[in-house]
Amino acid sequence: MTSGMTSGDAASALPAPDRRMRGLARLAAYARLTRLDKPIGSLLLLWPTFDALWIAARGWPGWALVAIFSAGTVLMRSAGCAVNDIADRNFDGQVKRTADRVLARGVISVREALVVAVALALAAAGVSLPFLNRAALPLALVAVGVAATYPYFKRFFPMPQAYLGIAFSFGIPMAFAAVQGRVPALGWWLLIANLLWVIAYDTEYAMVDRDDDLRIGVRSSAIFFGRADVLAIGVCYGGYLAMLAAAAHAVGLGPVFFAGWAAAAGCAALHLVWIRGRDRMQCFRAFRHNHWLGLCIFAGIVADFALR
Repeated sequence: MTSGMTSGDAASALPAPDRRMRGLARLAAYARLTRLDKPIGSLLLLWPTFDALWIAARGWPGWALVAIFSAGTVLMRSAGCAVNDIADRNFDGQVKRTADRVLARGVISVREALVVAVALALAAAGVSLPFLNRAALPLALVAVGVAATYPYFKRFFPMPQAYLGIAFSFGIPMAFAAVQGRVPALGWWLLIANLLWVIAYDTEYAMVDRDDDLRIGVRSSAIFFGRADVLAIGVCYGGYLAMLAAAAHAVGLGPVFFAGWAAAAGCAALHLVWIRGRDRMQCFRAFRHNHWLGLCIFAGIVADFALR
């Protein structure tokens, strides 16, 4: 005897506690898809954006801008993660680090992931766009376009981490535009500096997957740099810190900021020690620790302006 019961009918036929458990399991899968269970990516986006907000406003930028940029950053990062997993669903199962992702395992469907990505992008637009001025709006649209196309650059571009760096740095000119109504040269200078930092930490991230990426034909900066990877990361860290120091001097930041800057430089040096043996777990450890490097810079900026 066959049954005409659909999956929706079957779900509704479950006892209430089972339906709740099934719903919670679905929400947990969506959280994993959008990396809400791994906030490190959002923090790596937020610190340089906050740096720019504080520098543009020469101190506290106000709760409204902090809330708008915080919510917009987290929502767009989550949407970007969903898009990334849709694009990489046929590769992730072949990579040790990503084999457990929900799309790779078939826990959720591509259609579900696409709905989640669109919903989050619309939520980010709803939170941010009505409150951004005319100077910031075009930059927001560019940022969305870069973030959406990044996953496909890994197919042909030898250094997709550089393209990711643009996406991860666009909060900086947006912050200047939102505060000052324009993006001065300093805003673009800070974007380039942050691009170097992103290349540094995302190359550490790519070093974790290098063997798998070589096998399946995915490009990365770790593959591009080859045996010069540690040196290249050191050069990127050095360029980032040097450009930040020049920018800080230009806006009159003093010893308090440079105390935070020195702590960040110490973090970068520690990362180079960790990755010199190219051990997968140590490279991943260095990548994750970049959150503290970003926090040191932000704390130095906030404290310097607050103590004036």
